[in-house]
Amino acid sequence: MIKNIIFDLGGVIFTIDEKQAIRRFNEIGLKNAKDRLDPYRQSGYFGKLESGEISAEEFRRKLSEDIGHTVTFEDCRYAWTGYVKELPQTNLDKLITLHQEGYRILLLSNTNPFMMSWAESNDFDHHGHPLSFYFDATYKSYQLKTMKPDKSCFLYLLDHEGITPEETLFVDDGPGNVAVASKLGLHTYCPANGTDWTKRIDDYLK
Repeated sequence: MIKNIIFDLGGVIFTIDEKQAIRRFNEIGLKNAKDRLDPYRQSGYFGKLESGEISAEEFRRKLSEDIGHTVTFEDCRYAWTGYVKELPQTNLDKLITLHQEGYRILLLSNTNPFMMSWAESNDFDHHGHPLSFYFDATYKSYQLKTMKPDKSCFLYLLDHEGITPEETLFVDDGPGNVAVASKLGLHTYCPANGTDWTKRIDDYLK
């Protein structure tokens, strides 16, 4: 019986708009933004930011060097949050309902301090609640020092939570992430970015 549900953030809780993110990085001066960004796992110093190998300040300095002029923390936050197309209220409501039904609700996300400065603020849901309001615990790649689909992400979460794969459902829009979770014994559901998963998830919980 499933007792725990692990959710991805981008592509599941909020809809990803990679083109908007590219436009915003272009706006602040990064001409090759299209070659730098990825909807699932970043590379280069973008990846080092999300894997916790460099700090937000180190990223800001490196980005400033690439662009040729100084960019601020706010510039970086503006560009990174370009990934956010919409945050459907139905998704947030479902998280609350699932919690009320007795499931432990967890987050496992490849993300960074710029995105979290928005997500963990009272601006997140337009109701004064941060991301953490909707979860029992959140696990973020830059704090874990590793990114999905590395199996260490999943193993750390399972061990830290003291839960078993057999009792856990993993919901992520990245096929590669889901494949690794499945090999580790977790139940998995891979809704496409932007699709309404709130009704179909119940089929996976039966």
